[in-house]
Amino acid sequence: MPILCNYYLTYRCNAFCDFCHFGDHEAFRGTRHAATEEVLRNLSDLRRLGVRFIDLTGGEPLLHPELDVIAREAKRLGMRTSVTTNGLLYPKYAERLRGVVDLLHFSLDSADPSTHDRLRGVPCFDAVMRSIGIARDLGETPDLLFTVTNKNFQDMEGVYEIAREHGLVLLLNPIFSYFREEGLSDEALAFAEAFAKRKMVYLNPSFITLRRLGGNDPADPLCRAVSRVIVISPQNELLLPCYHLHFEKLPIGDSLYEAWSSERVRWHREREGRHDFCHGCTINCYFEPSFAFPTNRLSLASVPSKIRYGFAKYVRQPLRRL
Repeated sequence: MPILCNYYLTYRCNAFCDFCHFGDHEAFRGTRHAATEEVLRNLSDLRRLGVRFIDLTGGEPLLHPELDVIAREAKRLGMRTSVTTNGLLYPKYAERLRGVVDLLHFSLDSADPSTHDRLRGVPCFDAVMRSIGIARDLGETPDLLFTVTNKNFQDMEGVYEIAREHGLVLLLNPIFSYFREEGLSDEALAFAEAFAKRKMVYLNPSFITLRRLGGNDPADPLCRAVSRVIVISPQNELLLPCYHLHFEKLPIGDSLYEAWSSERVRWHREREGRHDFCHGCTINCYFEPSFAFPTNRLSLASVPSKIRYGFAKYVRQPLRRL
């Protein structure tokens, strides 16, 4: 049963992050946003299929003009919603998004404005700071998302201080090899692992272990990218076996439920994590849900970190707000 949907509402972005392929605007020029009527129709089938979490993503998801309509309907259907943004558009749409995004993440990669803006390719540090203040004034409890790279891992301390100042949880997101061939050095891995032991910091320790093991092994795969995750494109297609390494775009048409129940999806499910290109994969988007159930030692090891995040997010953070 799938538990998560990564719904790409747009491939467009308003930043030029050097570690993300959506920063290559020319590659996605002319692509369309997801049609709202298609998304709303698919949401009902997602709930029917058992999906409990929906990541409304991109590109920059706030570029979709009806993100709030989509998030509100997902919540009405009982799904928990998440949005990650660079903050540039949040001040404009904050009121419309109030109360409809369960997990609101602001990307912040350095406490130094010039360093953060250089990594993002656009001046957005000040927008993140404004967004934090606006979100808190609206009663929201956002997180700060720090993408850990070999260039910026020592900036973690400064971002943590910003998180502490505003009573926010700091999420550590280790970069993975995809857009460019870059893994994390042993030094960066060890630094992130030790830092994650601090209060109000979340890092799934199995991400670190997976990297030290050399990533996914097709002979004994840990990846559950197809059985646990449904990935939908702005063009209303299922991307199989996942977004980052997909080689098939299966048109959804009028029924996501029928498309997901097809023989072709079953074929992909039987082969998840077993393709040659799955060797060494460490893409967080799929291993987070793959480790969601305690079925192996890595998923068991991830449980305490999820408990700590829940405590920080829903107990400690609201108390600090009071």
